[in-house]
Amino acid sequence: MNKFKVALDWTANTNHSGFFVAKEKGFYAEIGLDVALITPDEDNYVVTPGKKVELGLADVALCPFESIISYNTKSDPFDAVAIAAVFREDISAITVLESSTIKSPKDLDDKSYASYKARYEDHIVAQMIKNDGGEGRLQLTYPEKLSIWETLLSGKQDATWIFTNWEGVYAEAQGVKLRFFKMTDYDIPYSYSPVIMASRAQVKESHKEYRDFLEATKKGFLYAQEHPEIAVSCIEPYLAVSDYGIDLLKSQLRTNPFYGNNNNWGILEQDNVNQFLEWLRKHGLEHSSLTYEDLVYSRLL
Repeated sequence: MNKFKVALDWTANTNHSGFFVAKEKGFYAEIGLDVALITPDEDNYVVTPGKKVELGLADVALCPFESIISYNTKSDPFDAVAIAAVFREDISAITVLESSTIKSPKDLDDKSYASYKARYEDHIVAQMIKNDGGEGRLQLTYPEKLSIWETLLSGKQDATWIFTNWEGVYAEAQGVKLRFFKMTDYDIPYSYSPVIMASRAQVKESHKEYRDFLEATKKGFLYAQEHPEIAVSCIEPYLAVSDYGIDLLKSQLRTNPFYGNNNNWGILEQDNVNQFLEWLRKHGLEHSSLTYEDLVYSRLL
């Protein structure tokens, strides 16, 4: 069995269902891979998932697509590529408590925003405010990543960025009502998140292993889609204590439609990626001439 490490972008959740199903149902073992799923709570994000790939501590990582751009444009570039997307479209949103006075993004002017300090994140949120008629003035804070969600629920921060299928479902279970602001509703063509990231050189060197890994992962996600109760049973043993209150089945059912199908799971559409790249350049957030081919390795699916 070849050992293969996957650095997940968060504690175990339904964005990761396919990985846990593939592991628990033996799909990885069938192709000779002993897959370890690493969650960032093991080191409290001291080393980010993407950095683990760069350092050789993981074979793939989950990250937002903008991290792929960041790795390729830093002063000492790393050959990061997206080899698959988990979702067909963006299912994240900027969120606030429904009880707040923030009715739309423009009301976020001079309000506190709990940021993950991701590439472009603060600029994207500021631009959303501007697109809604505001000034884009945010009071940015940078709590520890794994505690950001709690800062919103406790009222310490006014807004943050969440996945509606996970934190949104958790909030429902706690009786907390949220208000969501989706990127596309405010003319921001946000790209894929999360994507499966790898080193281009490593993928070329071990092409079959990566291709087989993606095939088994795809099988896991499509199995989760068809058998949500079983998917829940595969994830549940790995839940963080802080997530015990979530309705896992509701989250899984809400997530399933976005995985895609046998024909399109994992595929990053060139038009979607180019639209996001063009938007970044238009707003002065990116100045490189990187293309879809530079950032996406599409020959594994």
